[in-house]
Amino acid sequence: MTASLSLAAVRPNDTPDPRRVAVSIEGLNKFYGTFQVLHDINLTVREGERIVLCGPSGSGKSTLIRCINQLEVAEKGRIRVNDTDLAANHRAAAQVRSEIGMVFQHFNLFPHMSVLDNCTLAPMSVRGLSRSEAEERARFYLNKVGIESQAGKYPSQLSGGQQQRVAIARALCMKPKIMLFDEPTSALDPEMVAEVLDVLVKLADTGMTMLCVTHEMGFARQVAQRVLFLEGGQVIEDSPPERFFNDPQSARAKAFLAQILH
Repeated sequence: MTASLSLAAVRPNDTPDPRRVAVSIEGLNKFYGTFQVLHDINLTVREGERIVLCGPSGSGKSTLIRCINQLEVAEKGRIRVNDTDLAANHRAAAQVRSEIGMVFQHFNLFPHMSVLDNCTLAPMSVRGLSRSEAEERARFYLNKVGIESQAGKYPSQLSGGQQQRVAIARALCMKPKIMLFDEPTSALDPEMVAEVLDVLVKLADTGMTMLCVTHEMGFARQVAQRVLFLEGGQVIEDSPPERFFNDPQSARAKAFLAQILH
């Protein structure tokens, strides 16, 4: 049984203020060579918002969230994260990235390091925590995702679902202000999906600002405050889940839902 997540423990010290903007994107365009992946994206994410990005493969969902933490650099447009203009201050990218937790599709754990060491590395090297402080924090978050008993094991000794929960705990160990998830369950066997989604649901309840790329529409219905539907590198719909699922406004979103919900 997955341990419950503590509100005060997971979230930054400041209570999210929905009047404050966590992420602001204006006129974002991204190319891979001559192929344009994102077309004039405009998006405002307020503190504490939970946003699900969905759409067909190749629609630009993953590229968009990777631009937020500067894993991808857009050729045109502006991104502000926590009031820092990344286009105007490239040196701030490392600082901004340290305030953003990201969980990938394929876990990206260091295979030669134990679960505990995977979780303590960044807090020690980036945050400057001592070994004992980092271990205390790591064990706390491993416990919160229900996997503290596996702290001494290596990733290869864990199931896919367990590895993804370690990846979530590792991100939380940095006490991020924003969490990004790039299809966190798509590489998992079906029976392992539920355990990871359970952790994400509990994390959402803490008030963390979250952007999640996923095809898990049940999760989107339960957790999202806004659903963004992307097609061809553009945001086609941006609406509350009730409207998106019950009354999608575009023919493309209707076709997508008809295919994915059956």
